[in-house]
Amino acid sequence: MTDISTGEAAAYGDRDPDALARRAGERANPDRDQHFLVDDRVLDRIPGYLPDDADASHPLEIGGGAGALTDRLLAATAADGDDQNVPGRLSVIERDGTFADFLREEFATAVDDGRLDVIQGDALDVDLPPFTACVANLPYGVSSEIAFRLLPEGKPLVLMFQAEFAERMVASAGESEYGRLSVSAQHYAAVEIVERVPKEAFDPQPAVESAVVRCTPRDPEYEVGDEALFLRFVKALFTQRRKTVRNAIRNTGHISGLDDPDAVVEAADEKLLGRRPGTLEPSAFAALAELARERGAPTEV
Repeated sequence: MTDISTGEAAAYGDRDPDALARRAGERANPDRDQHFLVDDRVLDRIPGYLPDDADASHPLEIGGGAGALTDRLLAATAADGDDQNVPGRLSVIERDGTFADFLREEFATAVDDGRLDVIQGDALDVDLPPFTACVANLPYGVSSEIAFRLLPEGKPLVLMFQAEFAERMVASAGESEYGRLSVSAQHYAAVEIVERVPKEAFDPQPAVESAVVRCTPRDPEYEVGDEALFLRFVKALFTQRRKTVRNAIRNTGHISGLDDPDAVVEAADEKLLGRRPGTLEPSAFAALAELARERGAPTEV
């Protein structure tokens, strides 16, 4: 299919995923954490999962591969400002040089028109370009690291994860999946699973089911004076999730970075200390982290 002039959305949005892979001349390699999403119906739905009020004028895609989702994002990119004749801009980060070159060739018109920027590099290492939202089928092996690079940016995210990982992101206190990932993700955003995706939607098929997660940025209902300490404190306590909070605080000062964990225990509510980390709401972690900041004399970590 040949691209047409800037602003004509019909040029994008209906490329066949299998045909794109054939033109790319290289199959996805599961040993490199590459699993291409090839189900047209899922691909067509994904851009629409951004929140209704999201600014979609400059989305970011991570792991463009052969460009099936890139094609849909170019079609869905919102107009820039009030001028409906001016298309937005899409940035794509792709680690594999062969696929990065293919994206530039396949979408050459979009590149020439300033609608597409392909950045070759590792999403964990390159400088993130300016973006208003991120929509991506992430490499599952580094999905956690990428997600926690994106979440502090405070932008809407629509990301594909392994289903088990997604369930841990959205879990609530008291549920078996609830843990460090749940508290940390929900610290930055309202997180929800918007679609479950079977293995058959990918080529090659991964060993696990997948899920699309929407992260809508919002301020938490609590305040923390030191975000880094809060996140370390959550991490520390969940390494001792079967212990009481009292013992978890005492046993993990080397992780949370506290000089005096006992001072935190002495200042904390007795009922809270008798619970286990997996039953604490994020606000309870925040309250304990504030006590840790005030009483535990955190050291530089």
